[in-house]
Amino acid sequence: MVLAFALGIGAGVLKSDLKLPEPVYAGLSIYLLLGIGLKGGAALSATPVATIFWPAVATLVLGLLTPCVAYATLRALRFSVVDAAAVAAHYGSVSAVTFIASLTFLQAIGVRYEGFLPTLTTLLEVPGIVVALLLARRKLGGSLGEALREILTGRSVLLLAGGLGIGFLSGEAGLKEVAPFFVEPFKGALTLFLLELGIVAAARLKDLRRVGGALIGFGIVVPIVHGALGVLLGTWAGLSLGGSTVLGVMAASASYIAAPAAVRLALPEANPTLYLTASLGVTFPFNLGLGIPLFYQLARWLHGG
Repeated sequence: MVLAFALGIGAGVLKSDLKLPEPVYAGLSIYLLLGIGLKGGAALSATPVATIFWPAVATLVLGLLTPCVAYATLRALRFSVVDAAAVAAHYGSVSAVTFIASLTFLQAIGVRYEGFLPTLTTLLEVPGIVVALLLARRKLGGSLGEALREILTGRSVLLLAGGLGIGFLSGEAGLKEVAPFFVEPFKGALTLFLLELGIVAAARLKDLRRVGGALIGFGIVVPIVHGALGVLLGTWAGLSLGGSTVLGVMAASASYIAAPAAVRLALPEANPTLYLTASLGVTFPFNLGLGIPLFYQLARWLHGG
């Protein structure tokens, strides 16, 4: 999937005529957003409320804080309102691949973690995107109520939240009924989606030279801040060493599935090179190489290990 993104960039640099038709791209966005919501809702329906309450509170707090921190930092670096909000939406959401990598890391070193952690990824997926898009609409004009209505009724958030509700009400049995369409082909659709995002990003590469250094610094420093906050809140919420580590990794990660689809629909004027390069080109490899062990060591220190 990541290599498909690289192929798209290569096609753009080589000025190839490769491009997905707009209706196909729009259809993929709808499919991915609804599929994410359905799977997350089904996972949420199987989790006891008492078990997940405080970890869920900590996760929702992260979902509200991280996009605000990212947005304020980017505005201080003189990014436009639209681009700052677009990037902040990615850093307020979560990368499923990075989440899976953190679980693999813990399994490799023999550290246990809570079984409901996949549910927390769902809770972190939507709020950050909503907050970031709301910041953009509020700054661009209009009342808070109008901005909130526009965001909540927009296609991207409606698909994510609606899918979450449908998945929750239907449960695992309901998801199983549509799994041949929404589960098995998901990664294939995501591959095509990232191919198109690579083509779009390549068309805006010239804009990266203007803010390249600042964006690279942002893509490393801000995830460290977010990750440390996640570990602290996870420890406060009573998560184990492994659970606190994973929550820190989740907070430090940046979405390149749900957020790009949502931002492309809600903020089409935002520069995709900025948010895709930051999330996929800088933060993703940083977390895989250094971030996961860093947050594990912080969690270990906080747990007295």
